[in-house]
Amino acid sequence: MANILVVDDSALSRRVSRRILEGAGHAVTEAADGLTALERYSLDRPDLVLLDVTMADLNGLEVLRQLRTLDPAAVVVMATADVQTSTRVLADEGGAAGFVPKPFDGVSTLRAVAAALAGQGGAK
Repeated sequence: MANILVVDDSALSRRVSRRILEGAGHAVTEAADGLTALERYSLDRPDLVLLDVTMADLNGLEVLRQLRTLDPAAVVVMATADVQTSTRVLADEGGAAGFVPKPFDGVSTLRAVAAALAGQGGAK
């Protein structure tokens, strides 16, 4: 299974996504903000990042941009309650490997993670 970094400024969202991902056998680490996410990514090099779009310090699109600069092969799935097409387009243009609606549900979260990992050759 994969090592996944969950980045969300909501403790509840991190708990829910952790429960879903660990229930499917994935190993999960967490970051509550964008700066911590960049540090964790540099140290751990997870197989996938599940990244919230709307966060206080650095928004998810900026974190995505910096992750892709740090590691062009980074596999990032964006998570948001924002249903605007423009947000999805910006995430796609930024190199996101997938999109998950919030609130998280097991089926769509695991489907997006599996698709993103499969598109990148699977877990390391």
